[in-house]
Amino acid sequence: MSFDMNDAEPQKSGELIPDGTFAKVTMTIRPGGTDGQSEIDRGLLKASNAPGSDVLMVDAEFTVAEGPHVRRKFWQMFTVSGGKVDEQGVSIGWKISKASFRAMIDSALGLDPQDMSEAAKAKRILRGLADLNGITFVAKIKVEPSDDPRYGDSNKLDRVVLPSEPEWRKVMDGEVLAPSPSTRARPKAASPASPASPAAPAWGQPAASPPASAAPAWSRPAQPGTAPAAAPAATPAPSGPAWLNT
Repeated sequence: MSFDMNDAEPQKSGELIPDGTFAKVTMTIRPGGTDGQSEIDRGLLKASNAPGSDVLMVDAEFTVAEGPHVRRKFWQMFTVSGGKVDEQGVSIGWKISKASFRAMIDSALGLDPQDMSEAAKAKRILRGLADLNGITFVAKIKVEPSDDPRYGDSNKLDRVVLPSEPEWRKVMDGEVLAPSPSTRARPKAASPASPASPAAPAWGQPAASPPASAAPAWSRPAQPGTAPAAAPAATPAPSGPAWLNT
């Protein structure tokens, strides 16, 4: 059996979505194998792999739904229990995630965040966190610098854009907005351990040696820095309830 590689798609460039991009995104929850508190959250959560940690998280995949970055993805964890607690013993991580989840519902359904009518409140009640699977809302996307030299920078959810903000209506109407980078200070990049030696001019560098054998290119040792970064595997998930996106 042979494999024809001629019709394969070009490699992904790994280029990030510009910092401060506004876009409509859809969240897919990737099941982590740990049960949540409700019946529909069986196997939904992901346990932290940090030694001694009691943190449980929602493993979220965001896909840009339309616009110039359509189908681009980024990933983010949301703590739903465990970790540091406040003076009432409530997980601080959960309080932050809960605020984001409520904002997603308001953005998806066009609800005024100040609307506390019975009808609006009813729309913010979920059977479980699994109900958030498939929700589509307006987001501002940021570039988060990596603090681990083994990995590059990545896209993250900066914040959910609410119907009370002017960008929400424009994105919902299909308008493409210019990125608005956040003004938060970014960590300084680590200084190199030692200055690099001046590079010799191209004509002074030795010519590349010809291949030692006729082996195919992919069987030769990879050059440093050319290994592709492993992308998180997307796991199909059931569609979210229709009412979330109506």
